Amino acid sequence: MSYLDNIFSLKNKIALVTGAARGNGKAISEALLRAGAKVILVDVSEEILDTFDQFQSNNLQAVKYQCNITKKSELEKLVKFVIENFKQIDILVNNAGVTYSNDTLEYSEEDWDKTHNVNLKAPFQLSQLVAKHMKKKQSGSIINITSLNAELAFPNNPAYMAFKGALKQLTKSMALDLGKYGIRVNNVGPGYFQTQMTLKSWEDPELKKERQDRTILGRWGTPEDLAGIVIFLASESSSYITGQDIYVDGGWLVKGI
Repeated sequence: MSYLDNIFSLKNKIALVTGAARGNGKAISEALLRAGAKVILVDVSEEILDTFDQFQSNNLQAVKYQCNITKKSELEKLVKFVIENFKQIDILVNNAGVTYSNDTLEYSEEDWDKTHNVNLKAPFQLSQLVAKHMKKKQSGSIINITSLNAELAFPNNPAYMAFKGALKQLTKSMALDLGKYGIRVNNVGPGYFQTQMTLKSWEDPELKKERQDRTILGRWGTPEDLAGIVIFLASESSSYITGQDIYVDGGWLVKGI
């Protein structure tokens, strides 16, 4: 069997995905599972139980773990749980995110802090904890889920934009610092995807069409559109790729007129 026969395989890999209960996180988790990984589904919501049951019914190797990622003590318990039960962590997907919209002049400190804690601080702290174990194996892939908002300004959401942009740069910093341990760190930036977070735009016919028309491919993204890129970045097929931004946006970023 040649190297090319296995470059997309995640067999015997242990993956950890945050925000795994629904939407993009659920689709990412299923993609990793179907590629052969055992996946720890991490979410603060009890919906994680339903997601786990769905995966189990399809004979996929999922493990549920309810966790508030904004508390470092809970992140430490999470990583300890994974190492004690599975001995390693090969893949980390920092997917969990929140968004709170409001006019910049009225934006509250509370919403700013909540966005920071979930969208930037938690990915850094969890990556730091996980990377210490990846270092021992001299290998690992960390995938941070950013957004079009890491590049483009959308109205009335300063915290989301600030921290997705910061996460983009954090990835580059970690890629540089962790590369000597064989750990790769990359960004995946979704465009407008049909999820709970974008429900308001999806249900408004005018906004729905406006978002659709901004893309080259003429449609919204679906969570399943992230499957291929995540498997690629998690597997040996991307073994010489680190510190990169890959946008899954239907061509939104490059479209002029």
